[in-house]
Amino acid sequence: MNIPTEPIGSIPRTLELIGAITSGSENLESLYESAVKTTINEFEKTGSPVISDGEQTKPSFVTYPLHGLPNIKEGGMKIPFADGHFRQLPLLTGGPFRYGNYASQYLQRAQKFTKTPIKQAVISASALSLIYPPDGIEDYPRSEFIKDLLNECEKDIRQCLNSNASKVQMDFTEGRLSLKLDPSGGVLKQFIDLNNQVFNRFTEEDRKRIGIHVCPGGDHDSTHSADVDYNQFLPEVFRLNVGNFYLQLASETDKKRTLLTISDNIRIGQLVFVGVIDVINPRIESAEEVRDRILEAAEYIPANQLGSTDDCGFSPFCDDTSTTRETAFAKIRSRIEGTRLAAEILSKQYEAVI
Repeated sequence: MNIPTEPIGSIPRTLELIGAITSGSENLESLYESAVKTTINEFEKTGSPVISDGEQTKPSFVTYPLHGLPNIKEGGMKIPFADGHFRQLPLLTGGPFRYGNYASQYLQRAQKFTKTPIKQAVISASALSLIYPPDGIEDYPRSEFIKDLLNECEKDIRQCLNSNASKVQMDFTEGRLSLKLDPSGGVLKQFIDLNNQVFNRFTEEDRKRIGIHVCPGGDHDSTHSADVDYNQFLPEVFRLNVGNFYLQLASETDKKRTLLTISDNIRIGQLVFVGVIDVINPRIESAEEVRDRILEAAEYIPANQLGSTDDCGFSPFCDDTSTTRETAFAKIRSRIEGTRLAAEILSKQYEAVI
């Protein structure tokens, strides 16, 4: 029995690369090339069956489509984290809205260095919908912006599929946060419906390679919505019309309750990758801990619909130095080995039944 295991995406950048990004170094492109090559090499040494480029060249997981656009300014929505720091989205100043960068460019760059399957993360339509200013834009109504946004988000995903990404994972960390902003769930429902408008443009076969990632945020070892009831959020997540669900779990306080919620909502044909690595905890999990977390999940999720992953990326924003590369890759090795151990046990249990 095989249990698939995949990363979420980001790997901490080296201090040299972070310094070059923040200073606008002339050598940035060569450093990017080296960082992607080195990260892929380190990923392959872990034995990971699926890898990523570690998002080494993205300014952040959320703003990469906006980087360099002339119709963007500072001053958008602030996202506060539990430790007191915040991230802030930019604001759109005019239309039409087009991406400045597509995720396929990161994928194609990484593919030069490996034959190992690569997954590619993209940002959600719902996250980018937040850059439209509350007071509107003259001659560019929100309805026109949403139409452009849906087209661009579809294009972002489709280009990755056409470039042979093993999976395309939409990051939806604003989902859980939305219940803090609007406890009634109205905003969350709007987010789900908006993202489904993108997913519904793809065939059923395509959607087997498309997934959604949710977590309470992970930045500088802090979160923005871990205090929101996960079990109020998850049933809505399973309304998303995709084949793969990457769900934070390792850092959740009541795992059994969460697994029961997953069990109650998972549908036939959906694959659930449960988080078995807590990325904001510096302690490196043992392979045996990972094994046990997967075996616990298998009590609630059919083994043929179960996979493992990390709770979140290790460094979703390029300036995050809270986790070292060494710690990240050590945790990944534990996930891969622990998944192998769990698969062996589940295989023996299956054989004993038949």
